[in-house]
Amino acid sequence: MILYPAIDLRGGQVVRLQQGDPARQTHYSADPLAVARRWQEAGAAWLHVINLDGAFQAANDNLAVLARLAGLGIPIQFGGGIRSLEDAAQAFDAGAARVILGTAVAQDPALVEAFVARWGAERLAVALDSRGGQVAIHGWQAASAWTPVALGRALAQRGAVHALYTDVARDGGLQGVDVAGTARLAAETGLQVIASGGVASLEDIRALRATGQVAGAVVGKALYEGIFSLAEALHAAADPS
Repeated sequence: MILYPAIDLRGGQVVRLQQGDPARQTHYSADPLAVARRWQEAGAAWLHVINLDGAFQAANDNLAVLARLAGLGIPIQFGGGIRSLEDAAQAFDAGAARVILGTAVAQDPALVEAFVARWGAERLAVALDSRGGQVAIHGWQAASAWTPVALGRALAQRGAVHALYTDVARDGGLQGVDVAGTARLAAETGLQVIASGGVASLEDIRALRATGQVAGAVVGKALYEGIFSLAEALHAAADPS
């Protein structure tokens, strides 16, 4: 199971939001590059970088930050405000290894086919973020008509392989990850699902790994708050004992 340390960017700063609410922000660093180096040196195989400004449709220079992070040579999964193939192309040009599409594919699932034809399925993760049982869109500020399972199945049929699943109510709150929901989504869609939102302990990571169905987990606030180290988290993700 792959762990993805999270770097959420807002105004070029590393922050965390609670439940995606821009008014409930905790600031962690003014130096995203230093944070990325910290996770890289601790053994991260990937970084999960989110352009919060893009998600909220605010002007930003976070693609320039992405380019600097990509210069470290670690693969980056990048999302936030990517709503077209042109947006994806800009992210790839800046150095992203994989991009996350959420609102765009909820509104137009056929976009997945065009993406896969151009770049291949490995470079795409679709966001199946859930608020109240419906897929949340527009920076989690609105609800779509889809359930995560229904949208996941529709996108898998169009060529998607990787998905990100966040229970918005748990995000940034250290309340524990939705282990059962994540595993169920993977089983019912056939997607390689990455859990996100709410990872609060090493036991959460062990529980996700123990399902045998979860492909990865994004870890954010628990790392920044020092609840566990990345080395401990990587061990928990890899060690079946």
